[in-house]
Amino acid sequence: MKLERVELFVLRMPLKRAYETSGSRETHQTRVICRAQAEGITGWGESVAPEQPWYSGETPKTVWYALEEYIVPQLFRADLKTPEDTSRALGWIREHRMAKATIETAIWDLFAKREAKPLSAMLGGTRARILCGVAIGIQPSLEALFETIARELESGYQRVKLKIKPGWDAKVAEAVRNAYPDLAFMLDANSAYSLDDVPVFKRIDAYTPTMIEQPLAHDDIVDHATLQKEIATPICLDESIHSAEDARKAIEIGATKIVNIKAGRVGGLAEAKRVHDVCAAREVPVWCGGMLEMGIGRAHNVHLAALPNFRLPGDVSASARYFETEIIGEPFVVERDGTMKVPTGAGIGVTVLEDVIRKLALERKELRPD
Repeated sequence: MKLERVELFVLRMPLKRAYETSGSRETHQTRVICRAQAEGITGWGESVAPEQPWYSGETPKTVWYALEEYIVPQLFRADLKTPEDTSRALGWIREHRMAKATIETAIWDLFAKREAKPLSAMLGGTRARILCGVAIGIQPSLEALFETIARELESGYQRVKLKIKPGWDAKVAEAVRNAYPDLAFMLDANSAYSLDDVPVFKRIDAYTPTMIEQPLAHDDIVDHATLQKEIATPICLDESIHSAEDARKAIEIGATKIVNIKAGRVGGLAEAKRVHDVCAAREVPVWCGGMLEMGIGRAHNVHLAALPNFRLPGDVSASARYFETEIIGEPFVVERDGTMKVPTGAGIGVTVLEDVIRKLALERKELRPD
């Protein structure tokens, strides 16, 4: 397959509710949307880089730059026999994983449509429905937190993830466990702590969260292994895992018992599948993380989460939770049993509202081979 045309769009849309973590407070999401064409077929991808470089070094502007200057020109020169060839062609480009994933996911969509298969089938997915959880940002008070939890549980989610930061951690775990004795909840620190905070994590142990996600530095696995020896709560790594090799090393030294997989964080669906396989071979469960995606990115997550080792509910929430404006024609819905249907149509299996994207785009660029 030879790419014939790539279009890039920048969308910026307000969130229904502000979303606060230990690293940022977000009121809008800016996304680079990629439309790739080959053999009369169109594939779609969506960047997940936040507006500020707090989660990784990438932003929408760096994604646009890397795609325009290096990634797309390289792929125009490539003859892609399989979707995995995309990451191989881009292997010489260091970092810029979210930029790579923006077009790599679009190419997976192209190949799946050419084969007239759902993307999940191309990836090796086995689930007709995926397990859904929900991420709740830092709230202004415990009362506001309980109101949010009650609303999300009423919507059917199987577990809740609570963002924490120093000063908003053990007391939150205690209050939630006392109010919801049987609730499956996890905590996400987004790298806000150090080994000096071991006493905090030991206090949290008493309230039996299912896991604590990325408590220590974003680029660390060694200190996480030290921390895991000190606490009973399973550690889940997110920001520290950029590849299947990172996952293997972290598991082997005891730094993680669970892995969060985000296609954007690891450079695309091919590497996400490799991380999944490494974890499955070592009997380490995985779940699909979220980055407040719009509809295209959400569709890719749903198909990825259909793989068999996604044994824990992920952050693949309903489309209507985040944005008033939708860019796909069949928004994703969480059923009352806390699951979501995997689309069965070709590719990502949803209708991309191209007219809406073109109308909302703040920037647009068309790229063609030289």
